Amino acid sequence: MDIKLNGKKAVISGSTTGIGFAIAKGLAKAGASVLLNGRFEEQVTEAVERLKREIPGAEACGFAADLSSSVGVNELINYWPETDILVNNLGIFEPKEFFEITDEDWEHYFQVNVMSAVRLSRHYAKGMKEKGWGRVLFNGSVTGGFYLGEMVHYGAAKAAVLGLSRGLAESLAKSGVTVNAFIPGPTKTERNSEYFDHWAKESGKSFQEIEKGLFDKDLSTSLLGRFISTEEVANMVVFLASEQASAITGAALKVDGGIVRSLL
Repeated sequence: MDIKLNGKKAVISGSTTGIGFAIAKGLAKAGASVLLNGRFEEQVTEAVERLKREIPGAEACGFAADLSSSVGVNELINYWPETDILVNNLGIFEPKEFFEITDEDWEHYFQVNVMSAVRLSRHYAKGMKEKGWGRVLFNGSVTGGFYLGEMVHYGAAKAAVLGLSRGLAESLAKSGVTVNAFIPGPTKTERNSEYFDHWAKESGKSFQEIEKGLFDKDLSTSLLGRFISTEEVANMVVFLASEQASAITGAALKVDGGIVRSLL
């Protein structure tokens, strides 16, 4: 399948590392002009430079803004007023026991994981509807329906994102704009690679041994028995952003290695 996104503009929130960066790279490789985003100017600049090194000739720029607030979202919108593809990838997570999650934690998780996507989608999807073409995508995470007791706040926020995705798809019916969620399973990102490398060093084991132990026990429902790569998630997103996916909307598509034991 030859996916071409030449002439399309894409905004990817939370895209200086991990899944977000892989998505930006995949979209740029397909010909889209991409805007990378993160909170810190130095990290954004480094990510843009890295993308251009890895994809020679890529059209890429960056904008540093904290999208957990309406102020940050408005700053980004003023810089990049319209887009053809919006990937709501921004998200935060951490393990925390339910009784230790404060009101401030709950508020912060919903502002970052949910309201950033609400505000960006509200602006950009309106322009897409007026043009009669667009793609709005949400990072849903398996935790949105496959709850973990130590990350209730994250799971609840991601469940809200899945509801937002389907609701927006209904709102944009017959408009030429498709709206979908992609649902990654356990993914090997820079952040968790550092954690597992440290764990491996402390325990005297290799990363592969740590990975096997996890998937033999805590993540045993995975049919792959390994972490998913960021590129594997990005491949799904690039497809959903393409013309080839024009009949797919209102969907929540798993890239989870079969870890969730359900058809839907």
